Amino acid sequence: MKLQQLSVFLENRPGHLAEPLELLSRQGINLLNLSLADTAEFGILRIIVRDWQKAEQVLKEAGWVVRLTEVVAVDVEDRPGGLAEVLQVAGRADLKIEYMYAFPLRRNDRAALIFRFEQPDRAIAQLKGAGIHLIEAEELFAAVE
Repeated sequence: MKLQQLSVFLENRPGHLAEPLELLSRQGINLLNLSLADTAEFGILRIIVRDWQKAEQVLKEAGWVVRLTEVVAVDVEDRPGGLAEVLQVAGRADLKIEYMYAFPLRRNDRAALIFRFEQPDRAIAQLKGAGIHLIEAEELFAAVE
C-alpha cells in the first residue's frame, strides 16, 4: 500500500534541478513521476522510482540531501469529481493530508493520486474501508511503464 518517495533538497538557483535528474539518468534510473515544491530557501524535488534504494544511494553519494518518505497511491477515475470523492472520505475520517500530487495512468480514464498523510496506516485503513482502490507499488509501475 505504501510507496517510497525520495525528497531531494535543492538550492533555488538556475540549472540546479537538472543536476540530480542527469545523475539519475546516467545511472539508468527512470522517474515514475516528480513533483517540485519550493520555499524561500530551497526547493524540494519529490520523486518516485522503481529502484528507490539505488536512486537514494546514487544521490547521497553525490552529496545530495535526500529524505525517504512513505506515501500512499490511490487509483481514481480521471473525471470531474474523482479527486473530490477521495477528499470527502479523508475529510469524514479526519485524515490530515500533508501534501498530494497526481498524474494520469496509461490505462484509459484512470489517474494516480499520491498522498502524504500524517498517519499513513490509519489513512490506508479508512480509505480501504470506504472502498477506495489503493495501488500497490508493482501495480502502479505496471500502469505507467
